[in-house]
Amino acid sequence: MRLDKYTIGIYTPGAPYWKQLLWYFLGSPLVESYLIPVSIFKVWTLRLFGAKIGRGVRIKPRVKVKFPWKLSIGDYVWIGEEAWIDNLVNVTIANHVCISQRVYLCTGNHDWNHPNFKLMPAPINIQESCWIAANSSIGPGVTVGKGAVLTLGGVAGRSLEPMTVYAGNPAQAVKKKNEF
Repeated sequence: MRLDKYTIGIYTPGAPYWKQLLWYFLGSPLVESYLIPVSIFKVWTLRLFGAKIGRGVRIKPRVKVKFPWKLSIGDYVWIGEEAWIDNLVNVTIANHVCISQRVYLCTGNHDWNHPNFKLMPAPINIQESCWIAANSSIGPGVTVGKGAVLTLGGVAGRSLEPMTVYAGNPAQAVKKKNEF
């Protein structure tokens, strides 16, 4: 690969440069701060920068969001300490989802076989009533089916079926869940 030839191609962050700078220097530090433990202020800040966020959302300290204008969160979602939503493109988190501490949601990858290391972003969709356990990672283009669980340290590079518990790297189905 030739990194000196790398370009972002047709990709765009989706906001004017001034908004990106305001987010980087003002909004992001406020959302990440452990000095502001109140979720309502963090939710307000994310909404101010274009995130769509429902009721009852809890955001813990040190949560990182790349681009709030590409983030949609449903009702009664919990996002744990040091979670990183690296959303070059849209991330959708449905109602009643728990994103535990240090979870990494990555919407961008590169084509390692392309001579210019081409950027390949793809959205992440986490459906209702899922639990993404601590230290887990979800890659570009993954849909987590309704009620699925990705256990401690799991890595999902492919979509996860509904009502199924997954573990490991790469994540493998370990059991079906009972309906609730």
